[in-house]
Amino acid sequence: MSDTNITTPTAGMTAATAPVTAEPTAVAATADPAPLGLAAFAMTTMVLSVVNAGILNAALAPTVLALALFYGGITQLLAGMWEFRRGNTFGATAFSSFGAFWLSYWFLATFILSTPALVAVAAQIHQGIGLYLLGWAIFTGYMTVASFRVSGAVAAVFVLLTLTFVALCIGAFSAIIPPTSSWTKIGGWLGLATALAAWYASFAGVTNETFKRTVVPTWPMAPAGKAR
Repeated sequence: MSDTNITTPTAGMTAATAPVTAEPTAVAATADPAPLGLAAFAMTTMVLSVVNAGILNAALAPTVLALALFYGGITQLLAGMWEFRRGNTFGATAFSSFGAFWLSYWFLATFILSTPALVAVAAQIHQGIGLYLLGWAIFTGYMTVASFRVSGAVAAVFVLLTLTFVALCIGAFSAIIPPTSSWTKIGGWLGLATALAAWYASFAGVTNETFKRTVVPTWPMAPAGKAR
């Protein structure tokens, strides 16, 4: 076959109508948002848990609201959206949901608990808080099942967080105003353990990605090539 035959358009086609093969478009790499989401969750959880554990006066609880809005809330929500982009269903569900949790906590503490309707039933507010925490305990419980497919580090975060929500839920239902239940304090200490586990997972994620090798172990449970 001559060179002329190779470059001549197919019979019946002109050069203008001959098919053109599109060049493949390079897809920009997306950084792993999990270390960011875990760090945001860890710091916000730590600050609130210090109060719940009774280490600091309960009157200082509102100091967590700024973190709840900007770091625990908005930043985690963004991390969840980026996980959607990466095709990670677990990460997208977890970070988006807990980002919404912190945003709802900020909104609840800033606007809702001070409404006249709730002020009138102040002695029963803890029951509403207990119901709120129960819902999050259920969500975290079934996410814990899925976390066992991710890594040991992430599973530890979810196991501890489930226990934290359960303890805080019991404490809220049994507390008086202001909350003095020992269950709330237990939940605070469990929350501190949860924050440390989340920081560890975040540290491992960002360090291993930066060094391009496993420096800090996370004990992955998914087969190679599957979602983290």
